[in-house]
Amino acid sequence: MPLLALTLDLDDTLWPVGPTIARADALMWQWLARQASATHAARDDATLRALRSEVARERPDWAHDLSALRRETVRRALLAAGDDPALAEPAFEVFFEERQRVALYDDVLPALARLAARWPLVALSNGNADVRRVPGLAAYFRAAVSASELGVGKPAPAAFAEACRRAGALPANTLHVGDDPALDVDGALDAGLQAAWVQRSDALSGRRPRGTAQHEVSRLDALADRLGV
Repeated sequence: MPLLALTLDLDDTLWPVGPTIARADALMWQWLARQASATHAARDDATLRALRSEVARERPDWAHDLSALRRETVRRALLAAGDDPALAEPAFEVFFEERQRVALYDDVLPALARLAARWPLVALSNGNADVRRVPGLAAYFRAAVSASELGVGKPAPAAFAEACRRAGALPANTLHVGDDPALDVDGALDAGLQAAWVQRSDALSGRRPRGTAQHEVSRLDALADRLGV
């Protein structure tokens, strides 16, 4: 089918997400050390993981809202330590602002410029990065679809359908680009899209999609080459 639009995953497709989250989390806890010393002193990774699991069990409706899960986990940590739970909101904002300061892979901006000159691009992510706030990205994207906004994330067909709607193209005429074999490749194929599997050198190995992506590349510029732009 003729290609009329692209949808793109963000984390680990346009930038490595691990270092970004670690840095944002560290900055948030530095802020909490000044504003909620008891919570900072009581910080324990195992306890925080247990709190997050507790929140996830109690609020299955937040399964695709990573911001809500993190915010509520911090609120409960504040409560447990005797600090003001209202500090959860500004603490999260410290995290969220830093979470947008990503280190793009070196091929991303040149490739996005080439792709966006030919097709409308729509971001489609289960994470809480915002292409409107990431420096240098907004100009390349027609729209962005997040799981937290939509209430459902990849690999649900509804997530891909909404991204295609915002791109103005049918699924069969849309190529989804992402790194995750299940969420991105199989999710896109099952929803009727074409798929490009971006296998970064630092990606987890040993996982392959059930289906066959139309393109397998290690860099976005290689995809642009294959698409002839």
